[in-house]
Amino acid sequence: MPLAVIQIILLALLLVQARPQSFPFRSSDISESSTTTTHPNMKRDHSGEEKKSDAGGIAARLARKNILELQPYRCARDDYSVGVLLDANENAFGPASLPTKSLDPFDNSNTLERYPDPYQVPLKELVAKYRGHNLTPANIFVGVGSDEAIDLLMRIFCHPGQTDEILITPPTYGMYKVCAKVNDIKILSSPLTPDFDLDVPKTLETVTEQTKLLFICSPGNPTCKAIPLEDIEQIASSEKYSGLVVVDEAYVDFTAPGQSAVSLVEKYPNIVVLQTLSKAFGLAGIRCGFCIGAPDVIQLMNNVKAPYNVNALTSEVAINAMKSIDTLEKNVKDTLAQREIVKTKLEALADIVVKVYPSDSNFLLFRVKDKALELYKTMADKGVVTRFRGNELHCDQCIRVTIGTPEENEKFLDLLQSTWKELTTNQM
Repeated sequence: MPLAVIQIILLALLLVQARPQSFPFRSSDISESSTTTTHPNMKRDHSGEEKKSDAGGIAARLARKNILELQPYRCARDDYSVGVLLDANENAFGPASLPTKSLDPFDNSNTLERYPDPYQVPLKELVAKYRGHNLTPANIFVGVGSDEAIDLLMRIFCHPGQTDEILITPPTYGMYKVCAKVNDIKILSSPLTPDFDLDVPKTLETVTEQTKLLFICSPGNPTCKAIPLEDIEQIASSEKYSGLVVVDEAYVDFTAPGQSAVSLVEKYPNIVVLQTLSKAFGLAGIRCGFCIGAPDVIQLMNNVKAPYNVNALTSEVAINAMKSIDTLEKNVKDTLAQREIVKTKLEALADIVVKVYPSDSNFLLFRVKDKALELYKTMADKGVVTRFRGNELHCDQCIRVTIGTPEENEKFLDLLQSTWKELTTNQM
């Protein structure tokens, strides 16, 4: 065999080995045909039993045509990440600054002069292992909080300014509506019941053929309440709805075990789950979140995102967090213990508090007799900041309070009583 041919073969093998585990997506990677039988999200396996289709069909059926045809930007780290890296116009002499509290001011272990891993595979592997249910890195998108994932899903699956819709279930997280407005997408609404339960029949009556995304916040914000998996599964398996069910689980680590919709992802490729490190993991400052779903949906998200959306510092802290589950579990346990104490003390304030709602999260929603807005503003001016939710559906005269440290909680309860006394005395 000629030497030149051998050299070409060796070069090709090196290129293949150097590529990351997640490759840029081509529209040909998704089958244009569907193996569906009775419902677009169902197919038959070899035993004849109907079950959700594999990852091959949901993205091709729902995504915008221009997104499916997109040739994603190919960054330098798609090809090589080790060696003498002279390919990305980085500053090889190192960073001008390091994090303020670095143990060694000259320790640049993160090699901050280099672009970060565009696919965050080591972090995805840890998340997949922790969440279980046969997840692999191909099931996980890593983004700037879960808000980036919300925006990407709308950009991928909804045509702006046309007939495509999302559906929300108020009262709920406000960013769904904001992202829809920014992307010029129509918003449908199927309110929760006054007890903050999902009205499944009404929701299925509200969706149309143009509804591409259906958002379920569980546990809800501001409702505190987790939605039963049976309700989510009922929507995902319904012939009345053929879009994606987006389950936002920012607070899932405060719920009882077995309540995460991640357990449904393998069975239902039309379910995607949003999670974050901002809440139970206590890492709101690093802005790191995840979308968990069918590989073809996740691949489209990787195609559309910015090339290096998660920075190296965030990645390092996130990886360390996923290796510190004992700390996570202790903090969750302490939070839940304090939640019960605050709930009990609020319920004892019968002259102020009308109702404290059940909570599956790290906050409480409670209703006062009157003056909720004044109460909130006056307490904030005095140094204890809660959140007025009285302008939300079913939340008249309601305030949302995050569970803090024991000292913070006591200060909140004391100021609540003294402020209420001040406001009602002034009224007389």
